[in-house]
Amino acid sequence: MINSRTQQKKRTRRAIIDAAIGQLSESKSFAALSLREVSRQAGIAPTSFYRHFKDMEELGLTLVDESGLALRQVMRKARQRISEETSVIASSVRVFMEFTQANPNIFRILFHERSGTTRALRIAVAHEIQYFVVELTDYIKHIGFDQDAAFAQAEAMVAVIFNAGAESIAAKPAEKKALEERAVLQLRYIAAGAKSLTQTTQTE
Repeated sequence: MINSRTQQKKRTRRAIIDAAIGQLSESKSFAALSLREVSRQAGIAPTSFYRHFKDMEELGLTLVDESGLALRQVMRKARQRISEETSVIASSVRVFMEFTQANPNIFRILFHERSGTTRALRIAVAHEIQYFVVELTDYIKHIGFDQDAAFAQAEAMVAVIFNAGAESIAAKPAEKKALEERAVLQLRYIAAGAKSLTQTTQTE
């Protein structure tokens, strides 16, 4: 009986999260959602919402956490499937774009709330992006850069890829390939510039 209740609670919590994600759109951010409409979409009474989340802000923080985790897992898989014929940059951009197209609302949470009206969500998104930067910094360090150079590259690269992903969500199908190619080119310029700068510094 206890296990059954626990499972039901988990299913209801999941339903609330999915209902919130499902209502997001290009013109509707998380801040525009109401507790009542999320509850209705999840198939529960508004009062039942409080058995799972203290308020909408706590729900938003949960969405940010899940979205950031999902994105980092996707990018880890991208690095794992790199072959000799595929560059790190091209493979990572392709996987990132595939993720944003398959899960646009998950990406919208991170992008919209980065400059949203709720301070707690802005801070949470900033932390998720920073986690992303830190993981990329560690990877870049492993290919021969020191901490400062790796971190500077990672910050610039994450800014490029996030902007490209945000643009691709609203882009027409014919424009998506161009966005992907532009992001790859920009990231290669960043990587080439970092390599050149490091070599110059070492010879001075």
